[in-house]
Order: sequence, then C-alpha cells, then structure tokens
Amino acid sequence: MSAALRHLLSPGEIGPMALRNRIVLAAMGSNFASEDGYCTERLMAYYEARARGGAGLLVLETSAACFPRGSTMPNTVAFSGDQFIPGLTELASRVKQHGAKIVAQLNHGGKMAQEDTAAGRPIPVPSPLTPSASDMFHVLTRQEIGNFIKAAGPDGKGPQYQEMGIDDIATIVAEFRDAALRAKKAGFDGIELHAGHGYLLATFLSPYINKREDCYGGSRENRARFLTDIISATRAATGPDFAILVRLDGKEYRTDGGITPDDCVVTARLCEAAGADCIDVSAYGNVAHAIAFTEAPLVHQPGGFVDFTRRVKASVNIPVIGVGRIEAEAADRHIANGDFDFLAMGRKLLADPDLPNKLIARTPERVRPCIYCYICVSQIFINQPMVCAVNHSMGREYEGDILARSGTVQRVLVIGGGPGGMEAARMLAEQGHDVSLWEKEKDLGGTARIAALAYEPNERLISYLAAEMHRLPIDLRLGTNASADDIRQFGADHVILATGAIRRAPDIPGKNQRHVFDGDELRGVLFGTDKKAAAKLSVFARMMLWAGRVSHALRSIPLMRFASRLWMPLADQVVIIGGGLVGLELAEYLVERGRKVSVVEPGPDLGAELAIVRRARVLHLLREQGVDIHRDSPIREITRDTVVFEHKGEPLSLPAKQVIIAMGAEGDSRLADALGPVDAQVHRIGDCQDISYIDGAILSARQLVRQLNP
Repeated sequence: MSAALRHLLSPGEIGPMALRNRIVLAAMGSNFASEDGYCTERLMAYYEARARGGAGLLVLETSAACFPRGSTMPNTVAFSGDQFIPGLTELASRVKQHGAKIVAQLNHGGKMAQEDTAAGRPIPVPSPLTPSASDMFHVLTRQEIGNFIKAAGPDGKGPQYQEMGIDDIATIVAEFRDAALRAKKAGFDGIELHAGHGYLLATFLSPYINKREDCYGGSRENRARFLTDIISATRAATGPDFAILVRLDGKEYRTDGGITPDDCVVTARLCEAAGADCIDVSAYGNVAHAIAFTEAPLVHQPGGFVDFTRRVKASVNIPVIGVGRIEAEAADRHIANGDFDFLAMGRKLLADPDLPNKLIARTPERVRPCIYCYICVSQIFINQPMVCAVNHSMGREYEGDILARSGTVQRVLVIGGGPGGMEAARMLAEQGHDVSLWEKEKDLGGTARIAALAYEPNERLISYLAAEMHRLPIDLRLGTNASADDIRQFGADHVILATGAIRRAPDIPGKNQRHVFDGDELRGVLFGTDKKAAAKLSVFARMMLWAGRVSHALRSIPLMRFASRLWMPLADQVVIIGGGLVGLELAEYLVERGRKVSVVEPGPDLGAELAIVRRARVLHLLREQGVDIHRDSPIREITRDTVVFEHKGEPLSLPAKQVIIAMGAEGDSRLADALGPVDAQVHRIGDCQDISYIDGAILSARQLVRQLNP
C-alpha cells in the first residue's frame, strides 16, 4: 500500500460541492427506512457512521422519487412529499456535521419496482416487454422461495406493465424535479439520478427494451431524452448551487441488443449538455441469468468497469466516478492516469466505515476487509435488512458504540483462534478488558484457513484479525491445547469457548475406506496436522507432507494455494458428498486444480449457507466447468471405486478415486461439559455453539460482547 495515496485522498470538486477527498460511499439498498418511507434512527446512524469514518461524499441509497410508486424495496426512503422533509433534514445534518457531503439517489424502479407488483399497481415501461425465463429459482432454497411469493402480486398474475404515454413521461419528470427540490430544502448537497441497473430511466436508454417510435425512442439521443428532460427540469428548478450526478450503465451484460459502451459515452455527453455535474459509471446484467449479478452491478472481477469509466472520462469535461471492486491503491493510480476522478466504494465501506480515516492515518493494515461473500445484497433479494458478514455492527450503529471503554475490567479467557474467537477477543480488548486467547494450532484462523485456501478473500479476514491479536494487549498463546484443569486454574471471570465444530461423517457404508476423508481429515491432511489421516495416503504423499511440515510451507496459505496447483495429495477423480457451503467451495477449489469433480447432496437445497448471489455464481461456474451436481440424492454406499446414491427412486453411481464427505458438522460441547461447575461464566460462540460459518461466528461474538457489556 502506498504511504500517501495522494491522488485518492486529495480534495476534489463535483459541481458546486467541494469534497475533502475522492472516496464516495456508493448507494446500496439497506431496507433500514420505515415501511412508509421515513428515515429511521437505524438508517441515520448507519450513514452518520460512514460520514464520521472520513468518506468525502455519501450517495444515499436508491430512493423513491414517486413513492410509493417505483419502490424497489419494502423499506424505501421517500422523497415524494413534504412530510418526509424533517427526517431527511436530520439525516443530512448528521452527515454534514462530520465534514462529508451527501446527495440523494432518486429513482423509479420501473420493471424492477417489486413493491408496485406486490400492491397490484401498473408499472410504467417505455414499450411492451418480452418475458424472459429466469434461472434464479433454481438457485434459491425452499425457504428463500417463500420470500418471493409477493412477486406474483395480489392476483397471482405477476407484474402488470403499462406503456408510458407522453403525459406519463411529463408527470414523472415533474415528480423527479419536485423530489430534487425537497432534497435541496432538506439540506442535501445534490442528487444522483439513477439511470442504470434495469430501473425506469435505464429501460428508456436500453435499445433492447425501448422500442418506441416517438421522440423518446429510436436514436441514442431520443432514448436519452427522458433522462435529459429530468436533468434540465431539475437544473432549472434547483439552480447552479445544487449538484446533479447521473449513474449510467457502461454495458448491459448477457443482453443481446442492450446498452453498449458507445451508448454510454453518447448518453454521458448528452447528460453533460443538459446540466449534469458528474457521471457515475456502473453496469448491469440480465438477471434472468443468476450469475449476471456478479458480472454487474456487483462485479466480481477486480476493476471490471474501469474500461467504461476510461472511455466516458475521455469524452466529457465533468468528473467521472469509478466503481466496481477497485482497491484504494489501484484507484490512486487510475485517478493519476486520468481514468476517473472519484472512487465509489460500497461493500468496502460496509465492512469498515472508518476505511478513509485509516488510509489518511496511513494504517491500511487496520482496515477490516470485505470478503466479497455477497451476503449484503443477498439480504435485499429476500426483502430483509442489509447485513455484513465481517462487520455485524453495520446496521446496528444506533445501538451505541460497542467498543466504548468498559468501567469494570473483566478477566476473559478465549479458547479458539478462529474468526469468532479472534473477533470476541478483539472487541473485549478494545473495551479495556484483560483478554487471553489460547489456540491449539500454531497458526490463527481455525477452519477458516481451509476456507481461505478455497476462496482467497477469506484469507484477508484471517490476516486482519490475526494482526489485531498482535496489535492489541492480548495474551496470545499459540500451540496451547486447553484442558479443563488448565481453564479452571486460570481463574477467568469469563471463559469463551470458540473451538469450532465437531465433524462426524454420517453413517455411510464404506466411509472407513482409505480413499475416503471427512472434513476434519481433509483439513488435517492439507495442513499436515493429522498424522492418522495422513496414514491413508501413499508413501510418496506422506513424504511430501512431511517435507512441507518440516519446512513450515504448510503454514502459509498463499504458498499452499500456489503449490496445490502443482501437486496435492488428492486423486484426479473426486466425489464430494454434501452440497452445502463446504462442499461447493471445496469443489470450486479442486476444479481449479484440474480435478474431475462430482457433488452429491442428499437434501433438496444446494449451498444454503452461501449468500444467494455468491451461491448463484459458484453453481454457475461449477456447472460451466463440467461438475456433475446432484441434489435430492441420498447416499447408499461408498465402494472401492464408486459412490452409489439414489435419485428419483433409481440407483445411480459415480466413479470415484477419492471421496470427501463434506457433511456432519455439529456444535462442540465437549470442553464445556468437561469443565463442569466453575467460578467463571462459560459461553460458547460460533460453530462451537451452532453451525453458522464466518458470518455466524462474527455475529455471535458481537452478541456475546454486547451481552457482557450491556
């Protein structure tokens, strides 16, 4: 990380706004507003935390200019009436007192306005829509599908679309203008018009959807007319001292005849001519394809939209905002090279609202990393409030500062150095408690280490938490196997057991054969910590693991990730029993290393523990790479060279040189039971209590710390 990041952290201007740096909070739907459109304390505290954290500009989440019409979430911020101004005024005031600027992202959801569908309201579109089949329902679990019942509308017929007439367009232009005036009256510094992501304005811009033959269809200029009418009307009403930003799609992925980069460039120029002060370049994908959401707008490829921003920047004379998984150092280079002027961050500022201040303080190692698990946006898919897997204080800022110093110092012993144990230790040490952490292995991370092998972003979280263990005054003891007697003799006020799960493979005939590993055995083999499991391997494989253990190479996750592409102690034909999070991520890892992989899930759901958007991506890529995936397929037996299972009442088999059983995890109460009555209060968190993986471990740590310091 560059010591200065002088371009990213330098002041900048967007229209009349003078910004302290070039870091922008990207708009992300939260579902934190009230059902009737008002700003809640939860919503205001969430934005205030990001202003306090040092961002230069906050873009309010997508908000309904025509509320309740056009709402895309059950809890959407409204700008459609003067009754909303007091709450919006308080929100703007609380953000601006910390030196940040704030603009309101005004929107009409158009064909994406699920609240209109649920209420049975007609949905405005530029021209009749051609229905397209979606593969999203094949990704959802049965429980999640229940959240989509409202998508059918009150009569069960689904959305009712209405082609807009000229008068309809004029009405919505006036509503956007009036919403902007309310934003100005409430103290906002400007607005952002959302003309992307499949919403109403974007459907006019898209040649795939807009088939009109009047002055609002046909040429690029005509398709942009609805948007430029709104810009012109808003500029005339609000004057020059109010910023107007526009979010555009640089491309519509998986959409034949959709928006292209050339279209975006022309639209950007037209927006500038109409009075816009800034172009915010994003992209969109056809959501009929489940993987599309990780192509755009939540791009999985780092810097995936930079080519679009570069083209727009070269074509306009107003600032351009870049977005899309761009790291701070990369953004600094792009700004220096003239690819864009400002960096919008969404997920990164959910994970750590203080990221800008930490960069300014030149302590980037203290930034809590986003692990790109997509749980944040996946919550919106099922109409729930946004959460963050690595920062469960996000959305709970209104509960108060959980890291505030405690008046009474407690002696706390944490057993287990996985994400849950480290997070609990970190928060308690920040509060000033006397914290010790014991971990039986020589390295921190627990089972998240194997998750980090399969999915590199998980390693960033382990590294961050491990660094915090060394930074804070924590008595850290690695390679310490805690016994019940040791714990009793320590004399803690609180003992937190974060020892992870017990993994007992289900009773499958043939599971004890040499070519079969359960989850713990596989982890022990890969990291060289289980001699009993390693005994199942060939002499050569055991020698290789011995060399890796002696040289400490097996302790380095990056080195193991690289070396495993050259050699690993697993056969070239693998059947994974269990299609949950562990099984699918393991399949992803093995396929990337040239293994022929099949996955058999006895139950009806695949990857239920994965966030919907990440699950969709993993399943799509696995199938694309030829992985056989079977669900609703109970296992009959494991033979010497096959796995026999049942599907739709018929026996089937898959060839298998190696079998990995990725099932059978359960909470671990053994140490708690062995402790018996003690003077200390004993708590269990994470998988030790209930199988909930990284997300659940971090959440349970926060819940416990809040309980200990009410």
